[in-house]
Amino acid sequence: MALEITKASGMYMWDAEGKKILDLIAGISVCNVGHSHPAVVNAIKEQAEQYMHLLVYGELIQTPQVGFATLLTQHLPPSLNSVYFTNSGAEAVEGAMKLAKRYTGRSEILAFERSYHGSTQGAMSIMGDEAWRNAYRPLLPDIQHLDYNSPAAVELITDRTACIILETVQAEAGVQVPDKEWLQAIRDKCTATGTLMVLDEIQCGLGRNGTLWAFEQAGVVPDILLLGKALGGGMPMGAFIADKEIMWVLTNNPVLGHMTTFGGHPVICAAGMAGFKVLLEEQLVDQVKAKGELFHQYLKHPAIKAIRSLGLMMAVEFESFAINKKVIDRCIDKGVLTDWFLFAPECLRIAPPLIISKEEIRHACDIILQAIEEVVNG
Repeated sequence: MALEITKASGMYMWDAEGKKILDLIAGISVCNVGHSHPAVVNAIKEQAEQYMHLLVYGELIQTPQVGFATLLTQHLPPSLNSVYFTNSGAEAVEGAMKLAKRYTGRSEILAFERSYHGSTQGAMSIMGDEAWRNAYRPLLPDIQHLDYNSPAAVELITDRTACIILETVQAEAGVQVPDKEWLQAIRDKCTATGTLMVLDEIQCGLGRNGTLWAFEQAGVVPDILLLGKALGGGMPMGAFIADKEIMWVLTNNPVLGHMTTFGGHPVICAAGMAGFKVLLEEQLVDQVKAKGELFHQYLKHPAIKAIRSLGLMMAVEFESFAINKKVIDRCIDKGVLTDWFLFAPECLRIAPPLIISKEEIRHACDIILQAIEEVVNG
């Protein structure tokens, strides 16, 4: 797109020529509380004046780390009580893979087709697309890729499986929402076999799907939860979260079983904590379902084959990528930013900041419908 953005605030961005652009993708689900939320900006300034980087993670007690970890665990199930902050979602994935192998003493990892977990070599090893994986082989061994939402996948969890890792909602596949019963069956089989269930909520967590955590809607609790994207309030951050009993295996044999220099950086923890408090205090999550339903209400057109969504994560499916790309380009020309999905290029992405208003939803839908009409009939 090569858009030169010089300012961003709330729901909007401005390019170098002063054009105002409504943001429907939130930096790929990063800016859940909008761009440059005043509370986040103030937290960054205040913490930067106190101290920034001090010493490698874990050597010194740093109030922003402890405060944010405490706040997160207060809003998670009791078994998710130990937080390891990282610099990104991909690093959270890497940490979880190591933790699962170390805790179980097993090597097999089960993952899913059309999944996306990051671009580092470990995360790429479990990415669900051979065209992407093949360019960088050899990758990690002992990994199987299964069909998402398939009952057959449950049967492949055995007592040699270290973990099964999956997105609670598959994002880059074009918002694929699994059956609750399937997730519950995976949970039960993991418990029976001593396998760790790892849920990747890097893109769908922190309110985007209408509950603070997407797994709440399925009535399951993972052994390891992966967070990223919106976690830092607009700053780069990830985390893997588990029970202390599981996490503590990283403290011995070797003594530093997992290390990071900048993970849990105090300024970023301050920003993330401020953003998380905004989610809670402004009750943004409670509004997500109704806002998502408005998009469904307004987006009616014969060229739309389907709309898949959970909350404010939405895929609008067209006949082809060619049509979708033209619609996206016209939307941008008209001042609405959207894009497509990595493994579903025929789908238009809608994942706006959760602060989007009803009026902005109506305006965005009007623009999308105008763009569709011009592409299909223009």
